[in-house]
Amino acid sequence: MTLIPFAWARRCAGLLRPLRCLVNHGWLRESDVDAVLALLHPTLRLNRVFARVTQRQWVADDMLELTLRTNGNWPGAQPGQHVQLFLERAGVRLSRSYSLTAVRPHGELQLAIKHQVGGRVSPYLLQRLAVGDVLELGQAYGDLSWPDAPQGVLLLAAGSGITPLLGMLRSALAQGFSGPITLLHYVRDHGQQAFVGELQALQMQYSNLQVRWSLTAAGAGAGELAGRFSVEHLAAVTALAQRRVLACGPAGFVGQVRQWWQAAELPGALQVEAFTPPVLSAGFSSRQVNLSFARSHQQVFADNQRSLLEQAEEQGLKPAHGCRQGICASCTCTLLSGTVRDLRSGALFSEPGQAIRLCISAPHGDVEIDL
Repeated sequence: MTLIPFAWARRCAGLLRPLRCLVNHGWLRESDVDAVLALLHPTLRLNRVFARVTQRQWVADDMLELTLRTNGNWPGAQPGQHVQLFLERAGVRLSRSYSLTAVRPHGELQLAIKHQVGGRVSPYLLQRLAVGDVLELGQAYGDLSWPDAPQGVLLLAAGSGITPLLGMLRSALAQGFSGPITLLHYVRDHGQQAFVGELQALQMQYSNLQVRWSLTAAGAGAGELAGRFSVEHLAAVTALAQRRVLACGPAGFVGQVRQWWQAAELPGALQVEAFTPPVLSAGFSSRQVNLSFARSHQQVFADNQRSLLEQAEEQGLKPAHGCRQGICASCTCTLLSGTVRDLRSGALFSEPGQAIRLCISAPHGDVEIDL
């Protein structure tokens, strides 16, 4: 039961400035103020962003789109960015990053969640989160943006990589983008064709949009492609040499797109985003190293092929993390000694006291980190 309506709670954000001032000067504790505000409404906080679930909609067999309404502390976001979502389970605070599929006025936003087998967060969100429940959100992040390209745009998505691209596509069409747009979505089977009804409707509404699907583990039907990304799939894309390209999906998919784009020498910058951890750059032989976790007083044998985040979790540690791909910076930690390698580029970092991201850093030799 709430003491004030949600609409009032949203409008209270501007009225809390005196309390923020008292907290900033050390006269009040923010946690104490938040505890009192939460009694008025579960989304009401001094600075933190909370949102209420207003709608659940299945958009594929294994993907759910949530519509959320934030409190008055939401700073805003751009379509295609990610937002970190926090929840507590069994006394443990968990967080995961999800792409925004829509950003609307008055604090309304949508994000899509794909079921991850064995996951600690997505099964709960898909199966138990209900309309009216409240979640905490972090600030939006992500660098994907709709290109200024009247010549046309090519969108390449694999699996849940469709979500940030859909957010930008929805916004661009609504704002009157008139250049040709081709969207190719790679999925295992028909059940994973997310947002298929909406995309088909958008094709009928906007003559400049073409959407095609490629099935990688099932037989292709009429008008569908078959198999993983290949140059042959782009044969029907008009004026391909002039298109700006955005791609999102697993690291392997993004790598294939990058290789094609470099060979094709297309104009403009390629925008890519991978939602799985990068693999170690080729050319580095496997070897055992010593890995020390200073604050946890643990020293273990590790290898130089996998991320520090993965190897810390194997030891029972629970470092904060979100995207697991080097974007959100939630897993940032301090390097105390040794050398680490960036899994994406192969670059080496060895300056003591340097901030590193555990999810994209692998030990190059013996390493000690502040964890």
